Amino acid sequence: MPMSPQSSEKPTALIATADGQLFYGRGFGATGETVAELVFNTAMTGYQEIMTDPSYAGQVVTFTFPHVGNVGVTPEDDETGDPVAAGLVVKWDPTEPSNWRSVENLVGWLEKRGRIGVGGIDTRRLTRAIRQQGAPHVAIAHNPDGVFDIEALVKKARDWKGLVGLDLAKDVTCAQSYTWDEQRWSWPEGYTRREGPGFKVVAIDYGAKRNILRCLASAGCDVTVLPATATAEEVLALNPEGVFLSNGPGDPAATGAYAVPMIQGVLKTDLPLFGICLGHQMLALALGAKTIKMNHGHHGANHPVKDMTTGKVEITSMNHGFAVDAQTLPAGVQETHVSLFDGSNCGIAVENRPVFSVQYHPEASPGPQDSLYLFERFAAAMAARRAA
Repeated sequence: MPMSPQSSEKPTALIATADGQLFYGRGFGATGETVAELVFNTAMTGYQEIMTDPSYAGQVVTFTFPHVGNVGVTPEDDETGDPVAAGLVVKWDPTEPSNWRSVENLVGWLEKRGRIGVGGIDTRRLTRAIRQQGAPHVAIAHNPDGVFDIEALVKKARDWKGLVGLDLAKDVTCAQSYTWDEQRWSWPEGYTRREGPGFKVVAIDYGAKRNILRCLASAGCDVTVLPATATAEEVLALNPEGVFLSNGPGDPAATGAYAVPMIQGVLKTDLPLFGICLGHQMLALALGAKTIKMNHGHHGANHPVKDMTTGKVEITSMNHGFAVDAQTLPAGVQETHVSLFDGSNCGIAVENRPVFSVQYHPEASPGPQDSLYLFERFAAAMAARRAA
């Protein structure tokens, strides 16, 4: 597909799908090739946070909003040290940034960090294809000379095995444990450090976003982060007052091979437990439910979710390609939240226990504060246990 009916410019980037569809565009950022699953994100802001969200490992992100890059990038908005998403696709080429917080432009940032960008794409057509046919396997290439081995790129996309059965949490988790005390950003101080004693929380890092850890710190938690492969014995040896299960990428069933036994060990105690995204799926698996691959997943910052316990609707940020199958939830586990887009499960809780999780990202604050009560609920559960 050409960049536009009027364009005579030579394409410098190509998206090749496993079924042979070709989308030509203009490359920027790093040169080379990469293979991944292609998803679309409907958020109007937050492209830097999306690119550095570990949950996007193994995925190229198509942004439905056309103006991406216009506020530049700043280290303050990184959710982890480097971009994790394999690449990005946009309608318009990124412009020079115009924002007082910007310290670098998006094109240079991508180039230095080895991530390919593709502009000049009809993202509406691409998004419709993803919605109708499911998230495709793609090979994307950026060559300033405009020379592409189409047959080889299609074969690479076709040969890629995809995310089903793939454990990516091990690739994005921390190498060793560390503590966290940075709190949420506020004006005019920016990020501040939590001081004084707090609730001792062990956070399991399946690909944790920094802002989740900040929200825990702001809720009064003294956070120690452990790698994804931590055992129940290692978690409980720290004498936590609560355990948090982070977001992350990949197939939850694959990560569950080592995560589920750990969570089941923690569930034998009376500790409060809170999970987000992949952590939500891990908790569901540990309780006996199943997860399923979605057609194109949920990726965006405008997803309405209904709290079934209160009737309230929250505007949420989501990024997941797998979901908990609500039909498999065992007795004693309540479905607390559902998507108003498609009715899929977005939250669970164990009856009469301080154990709960949600599929969406409350720390991303698209509401902007619709879902921050979840961190407060976690802190309140630990306070109640301490007072008992």
